[in-house]
This record gives sequence, structure tokens and C-alpha cells, in this order.
Amino acid sequence: MTLDLYARHRAVLPDWLALYYEDPLEITHGEGRHVWDTAGNKYLDFFGGILTTMTAHALPEVTKAVAEQAGRIVHSSTLYLNRPMVELAERVAQLSGIPDARVFFTTSGTEANDTALLLATAHRRSNAILAMRNSYHGRSFSAVGITGNRGWSPTSLSPLQTLYVHGGVRTRGPYAHLDDRDFIDACVADLKDLLGHTRAPAALIAEPVQGVGGFTSPPDGLYAAFREVLHERGILWISDEVQTGWGRTGEHFWGWQAHARSGPPDIVTFAKGIGNGMSIGGVVARAEIMNCLDAYSISTFGGTQVTMAAGLANLSYLLEHDLQGNARRVGGLLIERLRSVAAQVPHVREVRGRGLMIGVELTRPGTDEAAPDAASTVLEEARAGGLLVGKGGGHSTSVLRIAPPMSLTVAEAEEGAAILERALRSI
Repeated sequence: MTLDLYARHRAVLPDWLALYYEDPLEITHGEGRHVWDTAGNKYLDFFGGILTTMTAHALPEVTKAVAEQAGRIVHSSTLYLNRPMVELAERVAQLSGIPDARVFFTTSGTEANDTALLLATAHRRSNAILAMRNSYHGRSFSAVGITGNRGWSPTSLSPLQTLYVHGGVRTRGPYAHLDDRDFIDACVADLKDLLGHTRAPAALIAEPVQGVGGFTSPPDGLYAAFREVLHERGILWISDEVQTGWGRTGEHFWGWQAHARSGPPDIVTFAKGIGNGMSIGGVVARAEIMNCLDAYSISTFGGTQVTMAAGLANLSYLLEHDLQGNARRVGGLLIERLRSVAAQVPHVREVRGRGLMIGVELTRPGTDEAAPDAASTVLEEARAGGLLVGKGGGHSTSVLRIAPPMSLTVAEAEEGAAILERALRSI
């Protein structure tokens, strides 16, 4: 049945639509941290639909909220008042840390970043954007134009002038040998030098932890130091929290809070986990920035009632059950467990991450060269052992991406680590 579905998939969907596994997997249902395929095989899910199933599969509180809202009305558009949208916007604005915040809902992280770019360029009257090397911000025309990851950038054409700066990757590149303080100083000097050669850009967009790039991050405080330079010149800071938001990193509710010394970002984008699988994205910005557009707009499906009901129920569950604290505790245990395994596997160059956002970088033993075949082998072996993980990396890197639902238990973390250990030893 799966082979038949795969043939049908190939016949009607684009060749560039990525699929995992030599024998692609069809997931039929899930519960908690587990999913099942068409053959009845059960898997521990350590990737959560690319970090979208943030809380748990089939979470009763979310399922109930969606069903009840669907029984009343599913959708009406932003042309009408929408109570669930207003209620979720109020909560997001309060949690954002941005003063006088306004919230605009979209259907995805790509669309959220696209909107943030529109706001920044309109507000600043500039189409120049600063972005980080190794970054990923989505698949739209403008988002691809600011993505610093060749594997996910199918065209160099763009409506924007993009200028890339150093800093998103701590352990590779020309500053990798420096200590954290000197690393930050070198990246700030690079930023200042770049700004001396161009007209003032509209904004810097940055992921606090680079998702598709392999869960890489700078030392804490880098973006605070950048913010001081940007603020002097009126340049905005956009924090792409599509993967880092809602407490996944454990230590903070938002990834930008590891860089908070110079205040909050001007704009925050979010998506993925807030809907626990439902299509929710959005932008939070100061009112003067959000309200700068001089033409009307709407969002046909952004903020639709059924997705807002899911977001409200999911956010309430996450806060009431302190899933941020659970990500910190269980994620810390999982990282240490994987580091002890990695010390015995020559292919593992580094285990890095925060909370339940963990990257395992694989290289050819004794070198810094990427080992994509090894990553594919581990992906397949982990699946055979009953574990689903993701892949990522950029600029000749190969990384396993581990991001389970944030309700992961200690027992499940140990189980997943044991399966991954066997998969790593199989390389």
C-alpha cells in the first residue's frame, strides 16, 4: 500500500518535494510522543512533524477545542470580528516582551517571515536586509532570498538586497577558534565593517538557534551586541522564533531572551509549535511598525477560528504544565546522555543544543568533512529501531535534528537515546 501511495505521490507532486527514507513512511495516527504507520509499526517521535507537534500527538485538550469550534464555525476571514483570534493575540502580545505589541496571524512560518520583511522594508524605506549565514527562513520568494543555506535556496533572484553576516555558527568558520567574548567582538566588527559599505538596511533577521542549519547557535549575547550597533542606525531586529519559540529551548520562553541585554526585538515571528500541528503562524511587532502599511490588507486563512481555538488550548496546556521547565530538565538529561554516547562514536563531531532542540553533527572520522551518507544510515537505522529523527545542516555539514514534543518523559528520553546509540554505532 505504501509503495502504491509513493508511486501516486511521484506522479502528481513535485520532484523537489523532499521525502525521508528509502521506503517512505506514511504515518496514520499518533498519541502522546508516539506515532504509527500503515503496517502498524509504532515509533517514538523525536521530530514532531518538523517541530510542529510541540505538546503531544492527539492532545485531548486541543482535540476537544478544535472539535467544539468546528461544530460552531470553522472560518470567516479577518473581515469580521473573531473572538478566538483576539483572545490568542492578547495572550501572545503579553508573552512577547515587546511593548505596545500588535499581532498579525498567518498560516505558516514562511508567511510570517514574509510579512515581517514587508513591515520592516516599508517602515524603513529600504529593501536591504541583513541575514545570517547558514540561516533558513522559509520557501517563499522573499524568504528564499534571505536564506543563507544553499541546499534550501533554489534561486538567487530576490526582491531584496541581502547582506550576510557572521555569527550563527559557533564551531565552524573563520572565528571558530576564538573564545566566546572574542567571537562576539569579531562578529560585531564584521557587522560594523559591512554597514560601512552599504546604505542602511531595513533590518537584521536571525534565528536564535538555526533550525534547518543544524541547530547551531552563537554564544549568548551576540544579538544583544548586534542590537546596540543596529539601534544606533535605526535598523530593526527581527527574531525568527518559528522553531525556538514557546519554551522549546528550556532556558527561555523565546530564543531572543538569551540575547536580551539590549532589549527585545522590534519584530518576532512565530509558527509551528503554537498550533500543535494546526496551521498557525504570526508576527508580533511594536504598533508603530505593525501599523506603518498605508494600504488595506487581510489574511484570508490567518487567524481562522478553528486554528485559533487550537492555539489557545495548546498554549494554555503548555503554560499550565510548565513544558518549558520539562524541556529544560528532560532535554538536559538527553543532551548529556547523547554526549556520553558520542564520545565513543568517531563519526560524531559535536552534540549541541538547548532544551529539546538538539543537534548531532556527523563527520568523516578524524576530519571536519560532512558525512551525509552516515546521517542517512542513522536515520534509517533509528527508524528500524522505532525512532524518528530529522536531518539538517548547511555548508557541507550533516546533522541529526532531535526535537521531540515538549511533554517528553525521562523514560522516553532514555528509550530514544538507547535507540539512537545503536543507530550511531551501526555506521
